[in-house]
Amino acid sequence: MQEKLIFEKSVPGRRAVVFPELDVPAVDLDSLIPKEMQRKEPAKLPEVSENEVVRHFTRLSQMNFGVDTGFYPLGSCTMKYNPKINEETSRLPGFSQLHPYQPESTVQGALQLMYETVADLSEIAGMNFGTLQAAAGAHGELTGMMIIRAYHQSRGDVKRTKVIVPDSAHGTNPATAALCGFKIVEIKSMPNGEVDVEALRKAVDDETAGLMLTNPNTVGVFDPNIQEIARIVHDAGGLLYYDGANMNAIMGYARPGDMGFDVIHFNLHKTFSTPHGGGGPGACYVGVKDFLVPFLPKPVVQFDKDQNRYYFDYDRPQSIGRVKAFYGNFGVVVKTYTYLRALGGAGLKQASGNAVLNANYLLSLLKPHYHVAFDRTCMHEFIITPKNLKDTGIRTLDIAKRLLDYGYHPPTVYFPLIVDEAMMIEPTETETKETLDSFAEALINIAKEARENPELVTGAPRNTIVGRLDEVRAARQPNLRYTE
Repeated sequence: MQEKLIFEKSVPGRRAVVFPELDVPAVDLDSLIPKEMQRKEPAKLPEVSENEVVRHFTRLSQMNFGVDTGFYPLGSCTMKYNPKINEETSRLPGFSQLHPYQPESTVQGALQLMYETVADLSEIAGMNFGTLQAAAGAHGELTGMMIIRAYHQSRGDVKRTKVIVPDSAHGTNPATAALCGFKIVEIKSMPNGEVDVEALRKAVDDETAGLMLTNPNTVGVFDPNIQEIARIVHDAGGLLYYDGANMNAIMGYARPGDMGFDVIHFNLHKTFSTPHGGGGPGACYVGVKDFLVPFLPKPVVQFDKDQNRYYFDYDRPQSIGRVKAFYGNFGVVVKTYTYLRALGGAGLKQASGNAVLNANYLLSLLKPHYHVAFDRTCMHEFIITPKNLKDTGIRTLDIAKRLLDYGYHPPTVYFPLIVDEAMMIEPTETETKETLDSFAEALINIAKEARENPELVTGAPRNTIVGRLDEVRAARQPNLRYTE
């Protein structure tokens, strides 16, 4: 049965709630909203009963896909399980009912949590200090690149206007650098997925402000030349920025700071388990080496040993200023702190080890049935393509749609752009062998269907509420308004 819109269930006069009589003075609407901006007639809102409202939105939630209901194999996103203890701690009254304007003396516990979270993440990153003010990963990138720009400007080195970005980078990297006023210099990746070191040597000059890189990179490869890469950039007077979106692969095994990176961001809502996706709140740690600490956004949380108190430090003349109102998404930071304390150093290392193990296990199952873009030991994610199924006419989009019929969320498709017909898969550390076996079986069956009955795949999905949509038309001609 086709699900109706809430407007289509409306019946004039039907109500879900009856408000009590007003027991406070009425507010004059004209004093709040200019007359010319007031409605001439009431908005046409749906009129439904309470149980219809509950049933409608419960049904919609059941139609949605979430990490609590199924496997999310999205590469470069680390859509991993979120321990429910994190949700419990973030809702403790002492955290959830704070106000950002409270006196520091009344929020010492929150300040301590922020201070210790920065200290823990700095240790994991190999950095000296950091901030939690940025709202999410791309915002952290912006913060980091503003710090790099401020550093060069503080030294009068204003000619450094170029940022080098590999062609395998996340799309936010060049966008962020451009937003900071830098010119983008793209360098190609080698066939094995690593940075072309010789191309990098030719790209750097006295106008190089820095290099944006993630390691392991977007194709799931750890670049063994990272220290040489760092040496090349540093010798040219540039700095290294680490996009920490893939940190889930190396926690406890390697630290970006030891590789030579000067600035880093962690997506707390990826690596450190807070819910990610669906438009929910994100959070970000931006860490720096000692020489960049003066440029961090203000305020930063500090600890006064003499007075045994935590406080906000606003006296930072070289700071890039605020990048977000108040002090970041504090509730998300509480979840990160819980995750860090629950796992500890050994647990974080085990999480990364399991993530890499799961990815390589899944890759081994799929390798006989799909083309592997980079045929080598992967890190936390890998890329396969239907290149070996080209004669069937099957494309990556068809496979992704057919996976819906098997009850799985599709992996990331058509990214990174350097791999034709890419399917990027990341199982994370929290999935069981049985789940991976079942997911692999679904993909193997789809490859078999492509050979024996390609129309079954090209016409998918077949078991969902709606069939295949015209995605181009939906993007270019969206219809977001209900009309009778």
